[in-house]
Amino acid sequence: MSIDELLAQAGCDRRDAEILMLSVCGQQDRSWLFAHGGETVDSGQAQQFIDLCERRCAGAPVAYLLGRRGFWSFELEVTPQVLIPRPETETLVEWAIELIDAHGLASVIDLGTGSGAIALAIKSERPKVTVVASDRSADALDVACKNATRLGLDVEFYLSDWYSQLSALPSQALIVANPPYVAAGDPHLSMGDLPAEPLDALTDHGDGYAAIGRIVEGAKGVLQSGGWLLLEHGFEQAPRVELMLQGAGFQSPQMRRDLSGMPRVSGGQWL
Repeated sequence: MSIDELLAQAGCDRRDAEILMLSVCGQQDRSWLFAHGGETVDSGQAQQFIDLCERRCAGAPVAYLLGRRGFWSFELEVTPQVLIPRPETETLVEWAIELIDAHGLASVIDLGTGSGAIALAIKSERPKVTVVASDRSADALDVACKNATRLGLDVEFYLSDWYSQLSALPSQALIVANPPYVAAGDPHLSMGDLPAEPLDALTDHGDGYAAIGRIVEGAKGVLQSGGWLLLEHGFEQAPRVELMLQGAGFQSPQMRRDLSGMPRVSGGQWL
């Protein structure tokens, strides 16, 4: 059976099917499919493609099927134990790098690191900055450590529920986090790829502000004077997150929008 015939019978979204076919054929450029669509794949490749499409139709995210997802300037290993990195999180990375450059910040903690996306992106751009990352999931930390090793990036990892195991660290210049901020019962939890992703990394099982509140309150005992805290959040949460930062003593809370124009990251400085 030819590539075009298999794609036509995939049963899932055409774009997803093309990505899966490229992976099966060991290719990356979508234009390859147009040039080779009439070619026949061997029976093993055909069956692999069919199996992948069936799993995709059953709800498995493409990133988990491939075992990888692009983020920033590299590809990360991803498994069902970690959230799939998303482009909007790059807004947090961009702001962190701006602050590092503008204020000479020399140390960063990434709380709830998951695949290591944020920590590794910052380290890749500013290798002289000391970067620490933590997660309460040992399985997630295993994925993050593998990504760091494969990319050759020196990040120190801790098994920790937010700040619980970080007390021995020196005070930090910057804290970044993409915590669970989806409220329990939010209909988005049953949409798209979210049902396949780790629930505890998506929601705090409450109103969506519990984890954010713990990070904000705990940051005061970790940040050095002049340090910053940056938090990713939902597009409707910015006003309350900024009030939480202000109430905790952070100066001039600010907000950044992602590429789609949605409020995505809020932060403030600790003086």
